[in-house]
Amino acid sequence: MAILSHDDILKLAQLARLSLSDEEVESFINEISSILNYVEQLNEVETDDLEPTNQVTGLVNVWRPDKVINYGYQVDDILKIVPKMHDRYIRVGRMIE
Repeated sequence: MAILSHDDILKLAQLARLSLSDEEVESFINEISSILNYVEQLNEVETDDLEPTNQVTGLVNVWRPDKVINYGYQVDDILKIVPKMHDRYIRVGRMIE
């Protein structure tokens, strides 16, 4: 049974960069301790014979084969109209500020 102390809650608050009043600390002692007790109950559940479940909807990915389509343009012809290049790469402006 997990029971957190006043100092444990203050340490958690410090890690989360929270400032808590004494009433809030006392409240969190009970709340977080009850959450940890529930997790301990979940750890006691027998799961050895269960297969892992990664999804339950029954949906599957739909894949299609890649098809190369020739539009009749040559790479060099397209690169002639590009405003900025570096080697054979197109340079674009910065996207993230």
